[in-house]
Amino acid sequence: MTIDRVVLLAPRTSGTGRRLAETAAGRGLRVLTADGWALPAEAQGAERAHLYGGPLLADRVAGELDIVPLEPPADWLARLPTGLTGRRVEAVTLEEARELRRPAFVKPPTDKFFPARIYPDGSRLPGPDAFDDDLPVLVSDIVCFAREYRLFVLDGAVHTGSRYSVGATLDPAPLAEDRFDTEVRAFATELLTEAAGSLPSAAVVDVGLLDGGGWAAVETNPAWASGGYACDPERVLDVVLRAAGPAAEAAPPDLRFARSLPEVPAGQGSSGRTGARANGSPVVRT
Repeated sequence: MTIDRVVLLAPRTSGTGRRLAETAAGRGLRVLTADGWALPAEAQGAERAHLYGGPLLADRVAGELDIVPLEPPADWLARLPTGLTGRRVEAVTLEEARELRRPAFVKPPTDKFFPARIYPDGSRLPGPDAFDDDLPVLVSDIVCFAREYRLFVLDGAVHTGSRYSVGATLDPAPLAEDRFDTEVRAFATELLTEAAGSLPSAAVVDVGLLDGGGWAAVETNPAWASGGYACDPERVLDVVLRAAGPAAEAAPPDLRFARSLPEVPAGQGSSGRTGARANGSPVVRT
């Protein structure tokens, strides 16, 4: 017996995951939960599958289910003009970042191998005993955002959005209810026009209002590993289904954004992406 279409969730489901599960079930999709990061028996035989739940889930089950998880390029933010980032952003290796002799905000682009935060200098970053020297990281000048917004992007346009913070306070609200709605959408249009062709057709882009004024791109993430905050779950699901769906349905232009998956024997899990010596838990931004 085959299952027509399933959505597979991580074993530790976030609030967004629960909302997406309800939404997907309402569309007639079968929702399953991974069994200890492994493919559950009920998913075997699925003709078409999608996933939501982070890099570790993708690495362990996407190959078995013939899913293509789409993710933005690791250096996407660094390639944008400073007029759209509001700060200097460099894409370097962890080895190069360890040579920093100034404070900087440092983060891995997709996999949350170590905390994304301000480091006083490169000597405070994880050493070669924890992570390989060639692990990609982003190094940014330090700026403060007065407000930040999450945008689920589909085919180069904002499909749904949410405010998620005001200053240092988590404060989710639907984008349509925020007083900066028009400005956020105008900046998003400018940003996505400038970045046309540089992102997969389904992705998440965060933008923010700088403390000193002006709008800037914060970061980009895979939709299948991003929390929805106060976004419309129906429209979030639209983006997630495109961002991590069957290989047979992936548009050719999106294939260059396919996540590189480890080779995992059928029925077995993976310990994570190449480059990580430490096996940390995946993080879904909620």
